[in-house]
Parts: sequence; structure tokens; C-alpha cells
Amino acid sequence: MSKTTVTFEYEKETKNSVRYQEIPEEGKAPIMGSLYVQKWFAGNSKSLEITIEKKD
Repeated sequence: MSKTTVTFEYEKETKNSVRYQEIPEEGKAPIMGSLYVQKWFAGNSKSLEITIEKKD
């Protein structure tokens, strides 16, 4: 099993959600790309971090 933390920054608002763009680590390709989060949860957050765990 391995864990990775992915960082996202605010990109824009849509009707019911907020779109965040992944900030990849230096020299690495993005893992997820864009992330849509519902406005009721995102609030005014300008950045998010998500931890992903692979289970083999």
C-alpha cells in the first residue's frame, strides 16, 4: 500500500460546485487533474489537499 497527498488550488466556480486544479510535484505528471467539489463543502477554500491510498 502507498499513500500520496495531492494539492489543489482554486480555479473557478460553476453553478453548484467549485473547480480546483491539481498542483503536481516538480517533475511529475498530474495524478487527478481537475477536481469538482460541491459549494456547500468547499466554502471559501482557496486550496485543498487529498490523500489517496492505493490498496493492492
